[in-house]
Amino acid sequence: MKILHVTCSPRGEASESYRLSKNIIGFLLKAHPAATVINRVVGGDVLSAIDEPYAISQQASADVTEAGSIARSDALIEELQQADVLVIGTPMHNFTVPSTLKLWIDHVARVRRTFNVGAQGKTSLLQDRPVYVAVSSGGRFSGVTPRQPDFLTPYLKAVLGMIGLHDVNFFSVEGTAMGPDAVAAARHKTGQALQDHFSAYPSVEADDPSNQTLLTP
Repeated sequence: MKILHVTCSPRGEASESYRLSKNIIGFLLKAHPAATVINRVVGGDVLSAIDEPYAISQQASADVTEAGSIARSDALIEELQQADVLVIGTPMHNFTVPSTLKLWIDHVARVRRTFNVGAQGKTSLLQDRPVYVAVSSGGRFSGVTPRQPDFLTPYLKAVLGMIGLHDVNFFSVEGTAMGPDAVAAARHKTGQALQDHFSAYPSVEADDPSNQTLLTP
């Protein structure tokens, strides 16, 4: 089993979204001790923007070229195709996904590779697999009294669904800008939600989960 771990926070491993996504992976490793974790960091300037050859290749009559960002796109798509589970750790920026995560999506959501376009509209080309999205937010965007809009959740559901990933599960730590007590309460609430979600999974401890992690550039 391969777990693809995509993270994009500018705070790196110190971020709340990274911490939450690692907790999710911990539950997955208990259920699948032999799993391999592929870490794909897309924050900062790790990924370049899609370029002219990529844009031209998306036209209906264009020939596919390996020039420019197409080669990176191919590699990221293959990495996603080979994963059995996708875990995304992301903050919420201005009510939606950060630009760095959007850039990764632009690379992997590609016509004739992960979706097609025809008379009936867009049809997905990837097989479905579990997706876990770990979200951190300075404000509260869910519950009965949200303090801000949420365009992140519907956007990710739509764009991942377009390429064939429909089994999308969201967990969030909200109110991180409201002080340590709010963060502790949010962590506790989300921790319980994770326990409930993974309660049906068999809990088998891995001998050494650190040996199952691959760091990718």
